[in-house]
Amino acid sequence: MYQLKINNLSEQEFLSHFWQKKPLLIKQGFADFQDPLDANELAGLAMEESIESRIITNHKNDWQTHQGPFEDFEKLTDENATLLVQAVDHWHPEAAQLLEPFRFIPNWRIDDLMISYSTPNGGVGPHLDQYDVFIIQGEGKRHWRVGLPDPTLKQFAQNKKLLQVEAFEAVIDCILEPGDILYIPPGCPHEGYAVENALNYSVGFRAPNQQDLLSSFADHIIDTESGQKRYTDHNITLRKSKGELTNLEVDKVKTLMAALL
Repeated sequence: MYQLKINNLSEQEFLSHFWQKKPLLIKQGFADFQDPLDANELAGLAMEESIESRIITNHKNDWQTHQGPFEDFEKLTDENATLLVQAVDHWHPEAAQLLEPFRFIPNWRIDDLMISYSTPNGGVGPHLDQYDVFIIQGEGKRHWRVGLPDPTLKQFAQNKKLLQVEAFEAVIDCILEPGDILYIPPGCPHEGYAVENALNYSVGFRAPNQQDLLSSFADHIIDTESGQKRYTDHNITLRKSKGELTNLEVDKVKTLMAALL
């Protein structure tokens, strides 16, 4: 349904030169792009309790975040507002087709499709993501700025649910039109504001940290009631210090945990 063209690059050339390395503007990555849904359908999803959604407003630099589900959309004002809906691919089969062209990247790395609808000047402000993302422009236009990773950039909380980053120097400064795509690697500061009413589709990729992996694994072990094998030490001997933990004991604990993994 959707045919991806990455400028004049092959998929392997993109992976070799850009993936997790530097951002890329892909003009007309999807030629003759047709939106799989409209703003009204997206709003309908945001009314469902089981679907995660937010409205972010930035009137006179006063950033506010409102969590869904929503009974009405009075906070989605005619300007300076954005509605974001997570994991739309789980609920909307036509929108889910947007993930298919990106499956040249290992399937387990693909996370979800987030869709946003913004009124003029609406956005979420300058921020960093710790995962790769392709941002597809649908209806309307959006002005984007993207920088390179800079460990000296400071992040700050505009409110309890909105983390932003200080001003940065842009290496991409462009207006996306329908069918254009922006690839942004982890750690690259970026900001985008709607020029006119605009739909954007964000294909995000999983990038779990060690804490995420261990926490999820622990949840799995508890849910499946696995990991019942206990530590044993049939050949324990007397030692000079009651606090001593021997290398053999450390190795046995590691072996016990590794066996479960």
